[in-house]
Amino acid sequence: MAIVLAADGFSAAMLVLTGVVGILVAIYGSASQTLTGGPWFWSLWLLLLAGLNAVYVSADLFNTYVALELVTVAGVALVALGGGAAQRAALRYLLIAVLGSLLFLLGIAFVYAETGTLTLVQAGLRIDGGTTLFVALGAMTLGLAVKTALFPLHSWLPPAHAGAPAAVSPLMSALVIKASFFVAVRMWTVLAGESAPVMLANAVGAVGAVGTVWGGILALRQTKLKKVIAYSTVAQVGYLFLLFPLVVAGGPNAAALAWQGVLLIAVAHGLAKASMFMAAGSLAYAYGSDELDVLRGTASRLPTASMAIAIAGVSLAGLPPTLAFVGKWQVLRASLESGQWWWVPVLLVGGLLTFAYIGRVLAILLDSHGDDDRGGNDGERTNQVAVRVPVRMQWTALVLAVATIVLGVRSLEVADLLHVTLMGGEQ
Repeated sequence: MAIVLAADGFSAAMLVLTGVVGILVAIYGSASQTLTGGPWFWSLWLLLLAGLNAVYVSADLFNTYVALELVTVAGVALVALGGGAAQRAALRYLLIAVLGSLLFLLGIAFVYAETGTLTLVQAGLRIDGGTTLFVALGAMTLGLAVKTALFPLHSWLPPAHAGAPAAVSPLMSALVIKASFFVAVRMWTVLAGESAPVMLANAVGAVGAVGTVWGGILALRQTKLKKVIAYSTVAQVGYLFLLFPLVVAGGPNAAALAWQGVLLIAVAHGLAKASMFMAAGSLAYAYGSDELDVLRGTASRLPTASMAIAIAGVSLAGLPPTLAFVGKWQVLRASLESGQWWWVPVLLVGGLLTFAYIGRVLAILLDSHGDDDRGGNDGERTNQVAVRVPVRMQWTALVLAVATIVLGVRSLEVADLLHVTLMGGEQ
């Protein structure tokens, strides 16, 4: 069977995001072997990028499955480079990801049995709405939700981030989870299309809404910077899954708004999370820990990394003129346009929680009295700060953070990418 490849606007946006983040992470990781966990990082980094690119251009179900497995294998191995606790987290990630893969493969089997083809567009044209589509789409969505760390299937993600090398966490949060979400979007919009079950779409949206709130609350309770950012990912993933009820149960105008909004949020999240994890890695590299108490007052010593966290945090919270603001505004408009007003409080509460945990982190980093509060520990703290952070570690993080603002100003061009679809015509 021939390998079928295709690309559309969504593919183009994710390919560019992968390339930009991948290159900057490579520059960041080249500063020290401590950041990468060893020389094996580079081979795995290439394997991961190859798998991601394959996901974004694959136009048949089986090759999509194979590409996702490449991403999973590379991701697990990259996390394991952290050693110790990271290897246990990697094993947990592997076991959970395999379960997700089996569910996705089960859905593919149902689709093939019904349509006799694995080509995505052809399967979408042949499959009828009914029990087979409901079961297949449900199984694939559940499997992909596991890989995307959608609440309550997110338990593998925070430990993986906490133990992974500093150059791995940006790849995991910004890129790896986007691949499975990308495939989920393909299944709903190209395979299911107008036959997508409304009840299942609403259930997925409800789970995403709960995840947005739950992830934000857990981020507020963390004492380590990387875990704050990891649980923030759980919260931000919830926004992405609001796409399905808005597209399936809304009218054409609401669907177009939601489609644009979620793409912009996905790109903004990728840039901001890569920036935050790289900046957190810079702070941990300097201080030997990412404990928030240890990092108190560090903004005066590492202003570039701290600025990156601040700008990326503003983007995640959805303040203008960042890209995420435009995306959330479009999703809010889609909610009102479709009459699904109950998603609006989710957007507002999620934004307030983001303000809260980002504000807490920034207050700690800007606390100029941190050293005075420690009394006799001043000498020990000074020794911890003595490690010099290479300039490129901080500046790569800041570049990605600033990109969320630049793209926010030019958001129309990003949104226009969606006019090209796999099915032909305009969105």
